[in-house]
Amino acid sequence: MINIGIPLAKPPWSTLGKELESTLRKALFDFSLLDKNTDKLAIALSGGKDSLSLLFLLHAIRGRGFPNFQLFAIHVDGEFSCGAGIDTGFLKTICHELNIPFITRSSTQKREDLECYRCSRERRTLIFNAAKEVGATTIAFGHHRDDSAQTLLLNLLHKGEFAANLPKVFMHDYGVTIIRPLIYIAEDSLKEFAKQYGFARITCQCPVGQNSKRKAVEQIIQNMQSHFPHAKSNLAKAGLLYGSNKAAKP
Repeated sequence: MINIGIPLAKPPWSTLGKELESTLRKALFDFSLLDKNTDKLAIALSGGKDSLSLLFLLHAIRGRGFPNFQLFAIHVDGEFSCGAGIDTGFLKTICHELNIPFITRSSTQKREDLECYRCSRERRTLIFNAAKEVGATTIAFGHHRDDSAQTLLLNLLHKGEFAANLPKVFMHDYGVTIIRPLIYIAEDSLKEFAKQYGFARITCQCPVGQNSKRKAVEQIIQNMQSHFPHAKSNLAKAGLLYGSNKAAKP
């Protein structure tokens, strides 16, 4: 029985839900994100609209054209940690209702030395190690199309590299594979999906992240959109078609 007051997104879908599932399936097929032997899959669950959308969509497709893999949700909390600032109990209840094991790890980041790169590296290490402990060597992240466009422009302006988010990356140092099933989906669609199903929440509570270079790039893209309405989608598309795959190499 569904716990009253706990937002769960599940079929039968709204029109938007059907569209998002279809688009996620296309990414999974186009980039071979899951193979027939996948029996365990971890999700990096921050609690924001992106990771929760990913959780609901992947839960919905299990055993329907894909293996009936076991899902694990891994959440990193802490005094300061990039994410939605969602109560852990709220996420735990959602996962309980979906029969998905919920695993928590804690960040050690403190306000006085908080820095994006160090924080991100620690979070990923915590997630990768937790996933491996339960035998899940493939980990899904909720990065969407707009994240990829931002990454492309950030890398181009900051490092002179034409490289966006890759749909699938084997992390040689950790022995795990990152996949990004939302790579084709626009952020606005995820926002609307979260509103429709009642799990829209504040997205980022990090005091440093609000003044990051990524935020600056996001503003640049918004300005570009006023002149070129398809700038965001075209940047993401160009990243997939022509972007460097350097991150996938040992």
